[in-house]
Amino acid sequence: MVKSQIWFAFGTLALLIVSAFADDVVVLTEENFEKEVGQNRGALVEFYAPWCGHCKKLAPEYENLGASFKKAKSVLIGKVDCDEHKSVCSKYGVSGYPTIQWFPKGSLEPKKYEGQRTAESLTEFVNTEGGTNVKIATIPPNVLVLTADNFDEVVLDETKDVLVEFYAPWCGHCKNLAPIYEKVATAYKFEQDVVVANLDADKYKDLAEKYGVSGYPTLKFFPKSNKAGEDYDGGRDLDDFVNFFNEKCGTSRDGKGQLTSKAGIVASLEDLVKEFVIASNDEKKAIFSRIEEEVEKLKGSTARYGKIYLKAAKSCMEKGTDYAKNEMERLRRMLEKSISPAKADEFTLKKNILSTFA
Repeated sequence: MVKSQIWFAFGTLALLIVSAFADDVVVLTEENFEKEVGQNRGALVEFYAPWCGHCKKLAPEYENLGASFKKAKSVLIGKVDCDEHKSVCSKYGVSGYPTIQWFPKGSLEPKKYEGQRTAESLTEFVNTEGGTNVKIATIPPNVLVLTADNFDEVVLDETKDVLVEFYAPWCGHCKNLAPIYEKVATAYKFEQDVVVANLDADKYKDLAEKYGVSGYPTLKFFPKSNKAGEDYDGGRDLDDFVNFFNEKCGTSRDGKGQLTSKAGIVASLEDLVKEFVIASNDEKKAIFSRIEEEVEKLKGSTARYGKIYLKAAKSCMEKGTDYAKNEMERLRRMLEKSISPAKADEFTLKKNILSTFA
């Protein structure tokens, strides 16, 4: 129990940090490029394409860079989607992706970056060009690292659905998968029943052999119901993993870790809620009792959602038919503000469930 709380707390911190990192790279467009670049600060700009493999590999390094320079007022870290803003990329001679260019303060004449595409190398370059002395920020990993000591405790836990990547440090495909796999782990860190983990199969050969691993990376899924494990044969893009988890684990998250509009919806309560919405005030009391009975049958996370249904139904009876609509609007405004991922989850669940009463 204590270890679960530690993992959850660590994951919460990591998610907050990584989410913040993603916001620290300025998105540049045809409309704002010359308003942001070539002004009163130097700017490092990545010209990229969403489908570009090298760009995807660079993404976490570049986000880390953005976080590191967040408080450096004399430097901007930005990026341009060349699929969407072709004219900007063409203007600055971009012919391959990613292209990284430095624009000195007050100038739109760029200098091409030719160094390694790591946060450390980029930081050194920007410090030299921008006259800053910024230290690289550290991102706590969200992927749970498995060893011979904790493998059984984590993977064979029948209260959790666990995805394990068996990798080798020298494996090129493993290195390409790493940033995507980290994003998957980040997206599901708030799901207490879901674990995204990896094992250095080169170091722990006995475990790799035990589970029939002969190539890298090998991904195996250990659901609550099958701790013998089963092969993961899906795609290896972020959306592929997200769809897999949502289907297999009953979760409802997107690639950014945000809950979707389906989160919290309990199918067994839908018909009762429809009856409740169109019923008279006297009839609502009887239907509320039936909802209570149905909620008592729920287990796991759906039991928690059931309590939100009951609270929503009770508030509708006490505050009138406009309660659901007004409360949804209030929650929508709250979600537009800068709030923690935990609060965003809480408000999204309430808003989704209230939508069934509106």
